[in-house]
Amino acid sequence: MRGYAGKFAEVDLTTGKVSQVKFEEDLLRKYIGGRGLATKVLWDRLGEKWDKVDPLGPENVLTIFSGPLTGYYPGGRVCISGKSPQSNGIVGSTMAGEFAVELKCAGWDGLIVTGKAEKPSYILMKDSSIEVRNANHVWGKDGKQTLLTLSKEVREEWNKKYPSREWREPSMIYIGPAGENKCRIAGVQGKFAHGAGYGGYGAVMGSKNLKAVLARGTGPLPDAADPDKVYKMIDEASKSLYTNDIFRRWGTGYLGYAVGNTQSSEPVRNWQEEWHDEKSFSVDQFESRVWVKRYWADFGCPTACEKLSVVRVGEFKGAVTDNPDYETQAYVGTNLGIFTPEANVYVNSMIEDLGFCGIQGGNVLGFAGELYQRGILTKEDLGGIDLKWGNAKAFTKLAEMIAFRKGLGDILAEGTYRASLKLSQIKGKDLTKYAVQCKGVSIGAHGIRSGLDYPQLMSYPCSVQGGDHTSVAYLPVTHPSSEHVTLLQDSGVYCMFNQFTVTPQFQIDFLNAVTGFNISFDEWFYEDAKRILTIQRSALLIGGPDASWVGVDDNPPRFYEPLPSGPCKGKTANKNEFEKMKNEYYKELGWDGEGVPTSKSLKELGLEDVDKVLKKKLKL
Repeated sequence: MRGYAGKFAEVDLTTGKVSQVKFEEDLLRKYIGGRGLATKVLWDRLGEKWDKVDPLGPENVLTIFSGPLTGYYPGGRVCISGKSPQSNGIVGSTMAGEFAVELKCAGWDGLIVTGKAEKPSYILMKDSSIEVRNANHVWGKDGKQTLLTLSKEVREEWNKKYPSREWREPSMIYIGPAGENKCRIAGVQGKFAHGAGYGGYGAVMGSKNLKAVLARGTGPLPDAADPDKVYKMIDEASKSLYTNDIFRRWGTGYLGYAVGNTQSSEPVRNWQEEWHDEKSFSVDQFESRVWVKRYWADFGCPTACEKLSVVRVGEFKGAVTDNPDYETQAYVGTNLGIFTPEANVYVNSMIEDLGFCGIQGGNVLGFAGELYQRGILTKEDLGGIDLKWGNAKAFTKLAEMIAFRKGLGDILAEGTYRASLKLSQIKGKDLTKYAVQCKGVSIGAHGIRSGLDYPQLMSYPCSVQGGDHTSVAYLPVTHPSSEHVTLLQDSGVYCMFNQFTVTPQFQIDFLNAVTGFNISFDEWFYEDAKRILTIQRSALLIGGPDASWVGVDDNPPRFYEPLPSGPCKGKTANKNEFEKMKNEYYKELGWDGEGVPTSKSLKELGLEDVDKVLKKKLKL
């Protein structure tokens, strides 16, 4: 096998046992790695009891996988998965950085974590050595403190133990207090300000008493099947990416003003509006007022879209983070009525330190902000916080309450969907209409009402990852924006930002050059991708134990309200057109009128075991 280290590590935190897992080449050809392979592993281990498995219980399985293209295709990432505490389905959540490259250079394609440690722990991987260590001294520390403490600790230890070389710090994934306290909106963090937010896997790590995983590999990447072609394709991809001047200069941060102003599709005050003309939020203001480092690249990345920002003066002085990307500019900026770079950097920095997903965290804060605006939540409910739009310090105080599950924060820590149900009971009125989510997962910061942004009417409701804006249902399925293409990136495990200037065919060719699999275009889109998406869809529909999703594919109620301002004022999602597109997508994927994969389709994909479980669990 080419492109693979050839083995996976498994750590049972309950017993401390470490073992090896290997997968046959035929299985890897069908599921690739990353999200695809995680889906197969999770279904094989948990599928027959899926509805009974508590995502925050020790029975859940956490996967931390690379893919065959990790380290080869420009821009390294890692894919983290498990049964999601948000959707009760399977979400493949990826994050940029060197972690997965270190895994492969240590001789591992990934890590499978089971059970629950008796006390706070972290896993240290150095080549073939894997240890489970005590993490009491970092439990309770925020993100930056955790990163600095463990990096220094391990690096100093290695320099003493192996003095023949100067050791750099290991790569690390870790959680903050939100993950420790099992907030469903907690992400897994990496490097200084990276995160795998969708899915809520920070809470899964917290439920296992797992604070961090550190990895360092001293070996080479595995061999490629056709190294000469791989070299040429890396060069070709890089040269095309160098032409994307706007993205390289500003990253997605250039969209914070543009998406709202030109596309009318940015969340403003919990999606009550999607248009704004706040020039104080344009990217040149971020660049001139808070940037301290223009280029910050992850492994092998020619785009270098990340920036580093510091607030130097004023009430938010000292806040440090990456320059908020578009999603966090939107969700902890405009979505909270915040329109200055300094306040946005401050809130983003606090969200990261607490260990939240910026999207899920910002969504639930916006939900609470609208309830306060409407008098449904009071200052007394919020422990004295005056949660007015634009009040950055008030929103961060509420974020702290959520991270530590204090007062109302204990309810909001369950995420927007579950919090809306609970608060509806408490307040005696339907508050779900203010919850902008799909299947427990907050909608990405790209609206559909204007029709000017990339998601289609059925993109979020039909996605197997709920509201995930990086993995949207799309017609035709071969379109570069489709979930089928995202799945290729999440399974090969490389950066989606580095595919904007190349075609899906180029990416399939790259996969074949590394692995030698010789997968065709049609085989990927109509067999392999369809197979993986069908398993994800099946797990999502079964759900459990507290939510399942048969017959509920729809947009949030807010998207059927007319836009109140801007050049697209009055536009809204058309319900009839949505139903038409939804049914067309069902047919394309081999699902019935309620979106359930048919027995015929399942058998054609070789998923007879899934068919059997679906019939039993859904009483078909």
